[in-house]
Amino acid sequence: MPKLIFSHGQESGPWGTKIRAMAQIAKDLQCEVESIDYQGIADPAVRVEKLIDSVAHDDQKPILVGSSMGGHVATAAADSVAAMGVFVLAPAYFMAGYEHLTPPPPLAPLEIVHGWRDDIVPIQNSIRFATACHAKLHLVDGDHRLTDNIDEINYYLRRFIKSLVDVK
Repeated sequence: MPKLIFSHGQESGPWGTKIRAMAQIAKDLQCEVESIDYQGIADPAVRVEKLIDSVAHDDQKPILVGSSMGGHVATAAADSVAAMGVFVLAPAYFMAGYEHLTPPPPLAPLEIVHGWRDDIVPIQNSIRFATACHAKLHLVDGDHRLTDNIDEINYYLRRFIKSLVDVK
């Protein structure tokens, strides 16, 4: 049974609205679900280490899902945990003053969802990253939080999971 591991953003928690909705899609596809609590951890590198440590003893390759800083964290940890795939929302790539922290593209398939009206993480950052590594990129009519786009996100997530594993 595949396992999805969620990484939340800087200002949110492990079981926010989007993660709960995406977790239900994963469970419907017979996947295990885990969401790591990074609250109180501001340093992205420490979050990456926490994610790597949390899957260190798992025998299966996880599917990593992350939003905003959680997208950065999922991408940065992907190769270390031999991720099966990486699915990110408005990932914090190429942030002004922190460009050098942008992780390299993962070896695993990467899919990005980003809102046209994002005023936190410029959409151009996801376009730049996706262009560099030929990731699948979905641009939606949404803001940074993407709460109005949960149905679209779940559509893309369902397709992504099905592309990686043999599920119904």
